[in-house]
Amino acid sequence: MVFVDTGAWFALHVPTDPNHQRAVDWLQDNEEPLVTTDFVIDETLTLLLVRKERRRALEVGRLLIESGSVRVHFLSPEDFHRAWILFQRHHAAGWSFTDCTSKIVLDSLKIPTAFAFDDHFRQFGTVNVVPN
Repeated sequence: MVFVDTGAWFALHVPTDPNHQRAVDWLQDNEEPLVTTDFVIDETLTLLLVRKERRRALEVGRLLIESGSVRVHFLSPEDFHRAWILFQRHHAAGWSFTDCTSKIVLDSLKIPTAFAFDDHFRQFGTVNVVPN
């Protein structure tokens, strides 16, 4: 199983993103199931809207929410609380609250790999970040 972060979703769907081709190439070679979270979906759709990618926001939303091609993990109240504790410890390093929720899910589901372009995932120290 591979966890997919916001930056990877954005790069996959926005051809002008500098990581677009790397993302597409990695995904074409990947054979593992993909998992993301409700928080990552929220952040991805919001980022697309803010960057004036309204049509793509709907397309990506349909893919992630309606298609069933990606497993969506919904944070529990306990996950949320643990992410808040982690955020308080790592906000100075620039970890967003969504980064903290992702770390909690990666650890609790024992997901070994993250498809991400966010350097904070490398700082987690517990996950292999792809593409290299």
